[in-house]
Amino acid sequence: MKEDLLQCQQRIAPYIHNTPVMSSQLIEKLVGSKLYFKCENFQRMGAFKMRGAVNAIMQLTDEQKCRGVVTHSSGNFAQALALAAQSLGVKAYIVMPNTVANVKRNAVLGYDGQILECAPTLEARERMAKEVVLKYGATFIHPSNNRHVILGQGTAALELLQAHPDLDYIFAPVGGGGLLAGTALAAHYFGTNCPVVAGEPLEADDAYRSFHSGEIKANKTTDTVADGLRTELGDLNFPIIQKHVSRIIRVKENEIICAMRLIWERMKIIVEPSSAVALAALIKERENFEAKKIGIILSGGNVDLDNLPFF
Repeated sequence: MKEDLLQCQQRIAPYIHNTPVMSSQLIEKLVGSKLYFKCENFQRMGAFKMRGAVNAIMQLTDEQKCRGVVTHSSGNFAQALALAAQSLGVKAYIVMPNTVANVKRNAVLGYDGQILECAPTLEARERMAKEVVLKYGATFIHPSNNRHVILGQGTAALELLQAHPDLDYIFAPVGGGGLLAGTALAAHYFGTNCPVVAGEPLEADDAYRSFHSGEIKANKTTDTVADGLRTELGDLNFPIIQKHVSRIIRVKENEIICAMRLIWERMKIIVEPSSAVALAALIKERENFEAKKIGIILSGGNVDLDNLPFF
């Protein structure tokens, strides 16, 4: 797996950005630790998911590439797969709910993705994706429960550790589990006693309950401003999370919004609510991480400017 991560990093390098690592003295003073923010909000299409999408497509055969790829997503992975496919000369079919915000829809269209609309339920999305596979022979790529996607997402933490190999902890948000699983693998193979801690919205805490029960649980609610974290873990990423993640810290909605605003105001960068969850988790339990060197994955910056949580 260590070699797989390194090969993945080399493979996708021409198609992604090695995103900057930033700091904030004020936020460091607030939490009492040295912080290293891995800014995936500056990634192509605005989020870490570009990494996994590129890697997954590049692992297909030429015949599969000719038939295209398909996914179902209402957010960042829809944009990521569309842009990755465009960059690699592959057709992308994107199943999206008919309630999706225009800003997300237009972004997919801007990357030449072919949108197929469906009812806003997981069952409808999965059914339509299967129909595309049958009709066009396209290869389905899951947004988070795919080995090549997980490895691709792990390259963000790999880059962070290559720049700062002495980190004591890495914090990352958890939704579908692809980023967290990839981050945990990178920390395991390239960190030095560097536990991974996840932040998760209390209002969509399936990963926390799965982690503590030992079996995958469904979300009871998804009423969170962190819309990118409303998804659930899969059978490929969950075992990695069980084995290599130290803790999952749940945070309330006001804690997420306060952390997001703090990043906007003090770091002068745009992040989406899901990105702020990792920092919110650290702030919530900062007394347990004082005087440490901590990496934080800022997962993306695709914000609906007409629906900001603090205006």
